[in-house]
Amino acid sequence: MNKISFPAVRGKLTARRPLNDLTWLRVGGPADYLFQPADPEDLSGFLRDLPDEVAVFPMGVGSNLIVRDGGLRAVVIRLGRGFNGIEIDGDHVIAGAAALDAHVARKAADAGLDLTFLRTIPGSIGGAVRMNAGCYGSYTADHFVSAQVVTRAGEIVTLTAGDLNFRYRQSDLPEGAVIVSAVFAPPKGDPEALHARMTAQLARRDETQPTKDRSAGSTFRNPAGFSSTGQADDVHDLKAWKVIDEAGMRGARLGGAQMSPKHPNFLINAENATAADLENLGEQVRKKVYDSSGITLEWEIMRIGEFQGAPDAEA
Repeated sequence: MNKISFPAVRGKLTARRPLNDLTWLRVGGPADYLFQPADPEDLSGFLRDLPDEVAVFPMGVGSNLIVRDGGLRAVVIRLGRGFNGIEIDGDHVIAGAAALDAHVARKAADAGLDLTFLRTIPGSIGGAVRMNAGCYGSYTADHFVSAQVVTRAGEIVTLTAGDLNFRYRQSDLPEGAVIVSAVFAPPKGDPEALHARMTAQLARRDETQPTKDRSAGSTFRNPAGFSSTGQADDVHDLKAWKVIDEAGMRGARLGGAQMSPKHPNFLINAENATAADLENLGEQVRKKVYDSSGITLEWEIMRIGEFQGAPDAEA
């Protein structure tokens, strides 16, 4: 990236910041810059005055992300303190984008509000909104009221569900926009019963998923089904882990990467994997599944940045 004249900030701006320690898979090269804003106004001014040609990438806690080994030619925006508050306002939960999903679920339960589906989702609220995260048949969209967002132009705006057009594992967040907080209207429940449900969910997760390994959660989306007319629909009863297992890829390895023997839809950093190991193994799985079942798996993990050795990677 060419020399940039950056606007004055109150937060922290770091050049050539490695991203591997900021992702759950612990892989990836550096971002050209990492910006950690002090508050929404700091972020707004930074984006407003940042030259239009400079790419930005909002990054949460890196729980659903592979950063390629050559790094990222962009300014990565990462929210921290100042964006992780959780408030209860009557029947509503207001959470900062950097608040962890699990913390939001617990605090909501304390107030007798049911966001228990968030308890086992690794990540933060900003990512949950952006990806319409879901579990146990509930999705973020089911309880979403609105989100405060800073646009790439630096405007602070409020977006509703209609603006975001939620779908399975995706939304229409504007390019370069950064979610800073969200409001939810969950159903009511007994606090003790809600906490008991979350305890049971955690036990079930630990029994079936490689929670002690370095992973990024589910690697591939569950395949969409087909309606009676033969058109693809939004039903996802067919599970990705099952078609991976049937293709013989449970436990498959490439370099330091492995498809978990415990849950074959979890891609894990088993032994000093590179980002290339992980992504290439994932592509091998996609090919094997297609060859065996004709199903094309779609990545759920986001992959960003330059491959090692790409011309721009060494700039």
